[in-house]
Amino acid sequence: MELAQVRLLVTDFAACYRFYADVLGLKPQSGATEGPYEKFSPHAGSAGIALQDRAMMAEILDELGDTVNGHRSLVVLRVEDLDAYCAQITARGATLLHGPAPMTDRMRVAHLKDPEGNLVELQEWLLLRG
Repeated sequence: MELAQVRLLVTDFAACYRFYADVLGLKPQSGATEGPYEKFSPHAGSAGIALQDRAMMAEILDELGDTVNGHRSLVVLRVEDLDAYCAQITARGATLLHGPAPMTDRMRVAHLKDPEGNLVELQEWLLLRG
């Protein structure tokens, strides 16, 4: 089994597109700024993040009218220098909710939300498993 992507179901597609592309600096696959679908990839690594219009999925699942409450996802991104990356993204408009701070003796993290309220965790790995 292989992770293909994490897909976020969003309402304001354009705002989320700008967040993942312009604020976090992920690479969009096709440039579909208005949706209804776009995949983003980190500059290194394999799995990506995909946005999908929430209404599109609600229609597919025949769940129109349902609302999402609470955190329904967590996107985790690994960065080399957490402090530098947090400085870059806050300069581009991100608001950190927590951190940068130690999570374990092997990792430091920071948390923020995208424009839809999806939780994003940024990780800096301090020690790699041997």
